[in-house]
Amino acid sequence: MTPSLPKEVVRAGYDAISWSYRSDDFDATGTWYETLLDALESRVPDGSRVLDLGCGCGVPVAQRLAIRHRLVGVDISERQIERARLLVPGATFIRGDMTELAFDPDSFDAIVAFFAIIHVPLDQHEALLDSVASWLRPGGVATLTVGDAAWTGSEGDWYGAPMYWSHADRDTYRDWLAERGLRVEEEWFVPENEGGHAAFLVRSLDA
Repeated sequence: MTPSLPKEVVRAGYDAISWSYRSDDFDATGTWYETLLDALESRVPDGSRVLDLGCGCGVPVAQRLAIRHRLVGVDISERQIERARLLVPGATFIRGDMTELAFDPDSFDAIVAFFAIIHVPLDQHEALLDSVASWLRPGGVATLTVGDAAWTGSEGDWYGAPMYWSHADRDTYRDWLAERGLRVEEEWFVPENEGGHAAFLVRSLDA
């Protein structure tokens, strides 16, 4: 695949499978979403400005965070953003490529990216983490799910459409985060099928 084609696979894929992947009334109770959001919100005061990268249809992450915070969600899929605007009317949603965003430095108190960075071509991950580190205010926190083991590939019928993934391994992400002044405060393995993902909660140390 060329660098641009994988993103088109992801965009078209989520346009096609939006409802089969996530229902309007998905309940996150007892899921890893709840675990990761609990850890984040224990560190973020009410009224914080939060960025949700790869927000999907807004359920359950934006839906929960928008109750207490000023939330901006971004997703590459037009269909997902259309649903998010209906399902989470109190938040702001942008249809766009997370690697092409242009926010000012120190724009957000917290950033989340759940099961989204893994859809970005691997050669763009370090630049994306540069952006995350820049957008976070000093002392801000981010919760990110990334790869646990390195892999790039695609599937022809994932929830009913083709899909693409690309990620490094856990140790590589830990090093990349440290290089950008993002200190790991919590770390998890999130199982899925026969494998799983790494999840990190990090704090910006930039003064």
